[in-house]
Amino acid sequence: MLGLLICSITCSTSLSTNESKVPPFSCGSRSYPFCDEGMPVRERARDLISRLTLDEKLSQLINKAAAIPRLGVPYYQWWSEALHGVAVAEGVENGISFRGVVKAATSFPQVILTASSFDAHLWYRIAKVIGTEARAMYNEGQATGLTFWAPTVNIFRDPRWGRGQETPGEDPLLTAKYATSFVRGLQGDSFEGRALKDDHLLVSACCKHFTAYDLESWKGYVRYTFNANVTKQDMADTYQPPFKGCIKEGKASGLMCAYNLVNGVPNCVDYDLLTETARGEWGYITSDCDAVSFLFQKQHYAKSNEEAVADALKAGMDVSCGPYLGNYIKSAVLKGIVPESDIDKALENLFTVRIRLGLFNGPPSGTYGKLGREDVCAPEHQELALEAARQGIVLLKNERKLLPLSKAGKGSLAVIGPNANVSNVLLGNYRGPPCTTITPLQGLMRYAKDINYSSIDVKRAVELAKSADCVVLVMGTNQLQESEYKDREDLVLPGEQESLIMSVAEAAKKPVVLVLLCGGPIDVSFAKNEPKIGSILWAGYPGQAGGGAIAEIIFGDYNPGGRLTMTWYPQEFMKIPMIDMRMRADPSSGFPGRTYRFYGGKKVFEFGHGLSYTTYSYKIVFVSQRNFDLKASSSTSNLRYVSVQELGSRWCKKAKFFVIVRVKNKGKMAGKHPVLLFLRRTQYGGDGGVGSPMKQLVGFQTVKTDVKEKVLVKFSVSPCEHFSSASEDGEMVIESGDASLVVGDEEHPIRIHM
Repeated sequence: MLGLLICSITCSTSLSTNESKVPPFSCGSRSYPFCDEGMPVRERARDLISRLTLDEKLSQLINKAAAIPRLGVPYYQWWSEALHGVAVAEGVENGISFRGVVKAATSFPQVILTASSFDAHLWYRIAKVIGTEARAMYNEGQATGLTFWAPTVNIFRDPRWGRGQETPGEDPLLTAKYATSFVRGLQGDSFEGRALKDDHLLVSACCKHFTAYDLESWKGYVRYTFNANVTKQDMADTYQPPFKGCIKEGKASGLMCAYNLVNGVPNCVDYDLLTETARGEWGYITSDCDAVSFLFQKQHYAKSNEEAVADALKAGMDVSCGPYLGNYIKSAVLKGIVPESDIDKALENLFTVRIRLGLFNGPPSGTYGKLGREDVCAPEHQELALEAARQGIVLLKNERKLLPLSKAGKGSLAVIGPNANVSNVLLGNYRGPPCTTITPLQGLMRYAKDINYSSIDVKRAVELAKSADCVVLVMGTNQLQESEYKDREDLVLPGEQESLIMSVAEAAKKPVVLVLLCGGPIDVSFAKNEPKIGSILWAGYPGQAGGGAIAEIIFGDYNPGGRLTMTWYPQEFMKIPMIDMRMRADPSSGFPGRTYRFYGGKKVFEFGHGLSYTTYSYKIVFVSQRNFDLKASSSTSNLRYVSVQELGSRWCKKAKFFVIVRVKNKGKMAGKHPVLLFLRRTQYGGDGGVGSPMKQLVGFQTVKTDVKEKVLVKFSVSPCEHFSSASEDGEMVIESGDASLVVGDEEHPIRIHM
């Protein structure tokens, strides 16, 4: 048995196309206490650690954790990716290989589009599929780890951020809910929130990037050295809530500290941030790749390589991505800078996660152990990818009901644009090879028999537009304009796309359809205000089935219901420095604020905007409580707000109430869409206030309605959670004053008083 274990550690990872490799596992002979499944997890981890030499301990503190053959412990790679499908890190060897019997994995829409469904159960289902396919690949010997560094739950603060596409958007509550759902699905939890059986994990999720990380490269500022100056107020009610949802509610087993500094302190050495604020009961903390090296070599925060290693471990980091820590950890120990107790503490967190993954229980068995090649790219998984794209796509404009186009089969169709027939654009970043792809052109060909296509040849495009009965333009961005390492340089369409669009629109027989593939917002005011552009669809980066979903919506086989999760700003927003981390507006300096919660300037499209082929009406038919007496203590009775902590858990529990909204489908087409409930302040700012948001999301639910059907939607609201914002010192408070609950055009007044 030991020979088999050692072979599983040392044999080549190359695979033929027809055979799989035995996945690495420990404890086939169950000869050590750490192999005893009946023992508590942490006791098993401590037993294993007690058997390691110092060199063996040190070898476990980097992402490529070395094998320990004498104990039957295989090599382990902590770094794998699963942002919107099992993926590889481009140009870097990580824990996943598609060189074997499994050649591809289901590629779901990029996160920013999936989030636009506002469907928490959909997010959970997607993550469950990703976790299932990841475990299946491990069982087939095509993975050397089960720790996946997803989800990305940073706030999409600035529309230029190249990685905004990876996030659920700009709202903290939405992002926290996404994080919770995704983590529970990926790790194998039940959506109802029941505890994991025996704390076992399908795979391990990792919340990233902690914290206030949302800049790649802008005017000489780079993520490796950028010092994000963040107020306590913004930290408390904008930047931190998504991570609270990910760790506390989702119970993620991993957390990644970001490259940047926050208020002068690198994230990866901030003890208060990592250990006191963020660490979960069962989790481990990893650095982003090479982040520890930057502490000394780029940020000059540490005085030596050894001190950089020591500072990170003392703060609570457990494993370092990259070889740097491995190069200097022993020297740090010998110099007395790093005590062995810090190493043991990190190892306990690391081995706890590996034990929870079942990697010290002998050969894979049970439900997770039965997963294999047939569970990757399964038909139901690919159907879910299509469903996710359908639900996320947002109809931004539809004048005179140009869409849907007729399916009668008469007339010709011209499909024009650089994104119309490029499969890679569909996938966004952090992607693996997809099971299949359907481009917009391929999707439209299923509906139109007489179809012609041009990419970027203006003369050819104009000729096609003149002769075609209908024109669909597929424009937008790709990873050359927005990605990791690269922030957007402006908010308009790249190159000559605007000119091409207008030339085609001028030549076309009737208004054209514009489809946008992009992660971040684009200023398309010209198209919004142009009658010859009748409809605009935003399709994000819609994944492997994106072209099919786009075509289904254009021809009316699916009624669009997606809603924007980020504000679409005009080009003039570019004058705001990207390095300004403030959320709240500052009229004295002309700073307009950020996101729908605080931004008061011009908008191209608002957060929550999205049209449908039918018409919905909303009526708040019941609110169980309308008046909220904050009853501040004498110490704060002269103020307009009171802290949630001071109100106490009893008041918070008693103050919970519910809202019932009646939704009616008044149109001629069935549909599914999210119902968004907001709190709107009658007065914003003013003397004595704390800068509460103008408007904030309180809850959301997706509903299906048939033609003329009425549906009642119930929201549970907690004032201590949903009405609160942060004071200047970072304390969560509720501000008094008139407010309204808002759904669509329907408003219901409530009173919050002292």
